[in-house]
Amino acid sequence: MRLRKSYGMAACICALTIGLSGCAEIELASHATKQIVSTNETKSKGRFKVGSPYQVKKIWYYPAVDYGYSETGIASWYGPGFDGKTTANGEIYDQYALTAAHRTLPMPSLVRVTNLGNGRSIKLRVNDRGPFSNNRIIDVSRRSAQLLGFEVQGTAKVKVEILEDESRQLAAQAQGEEYIPQVASSQNTTLAAPTDEVTAEPLGASQGTSVEPVQSASHTSVRAEPVANFTDGVVTQTPLAPSGIYVQAGSFLQIHNADRLRARLASLGTAQVANAPVGSRTFYRVRLGPLSNVEEADKLLQILHDNGYNEARVIVD
Repeated sequence: MRLRKSYGMAACICALTIGLSGCAEIELASHATKQIVSTNETKSKGRFKVGSPYQVKKIWYYPAVDYGYSETGIASWYGPGFDGKTTANGEIYDQYALTAAHRTLPMPSLVRVTNLGNGRSIKLRVNDRGPFSNNRIIDVSRRSAQLLGFEVQGTAKVKVEILEDESRQLAAQAQGEEYIPQVASSQNTTLAAPTDEVTAEPLGASQGTSVEPVQSASHTSVRAEPVANFTDGVVTQTPLAPSGIYVQAGSFLQIHNADRLRARLASLGTAQVANAPVGSRTFYRVRLGPLSNVEEADKLLQILHDNGYNEARVIVD
């Protein structure tokens, strides 16, 4: 269930005890018949916000400016229960705008969200905090879920990547400062260009989207944006490698600690230790899986949390 943090943790804790009926993961498919009125404009300018560390359900979150952020995991969506309410950075939420909630990224930021199940990818503007249930890594608007192709399912395996240049420009604009572009480099001129040919999918003018021809990586160039918004509604499609869902119970620098936890969790399913080089160090991550679906991962995650493994999380690899 997706919860909101708008003006301090008091509101967030209150929301946790009440429960919200706007949870995207229990949304009925019949809502899809509602008329779509999409807009890329925010109804309130909002403000730039990072925020202090906070705790929800015994889990700590540490907001930070991180322009190297990239993560895979499970996405959900939120809509009717929040439409017209104030977001965490002071904007007015519109479930048909191309926005998203993230637990730690600065607001506003621009991210590219890719559905790892169908290859659809779209740019979204982060202007809210959440989600805080089942270790979801991002909560997208209803319209965004429609474009990414998981409105009916409620969840999807996704990759979320921050777009640095656009996010810096959004941050400057929100703070009333002049944006000074970074020094041009080859990396900037091939921003997140895929290695295979990519096509733009027409979605219809009545849905409030635009269609932009996208060329292969060898011909890709950065297109100048008319305004510092960047959520143009263009959905791209690219081939993807198969991915699986796992629950990571812990990560250690000493392999014997990882082996001990793996043996302890063996009764819950297939437990394994995966090596993960990070800089000059190697971490040993204890994982359960692969799991067949999100529901199975949620149940296993809850078991681990109930038994004190509060750092356990769902990952996609």
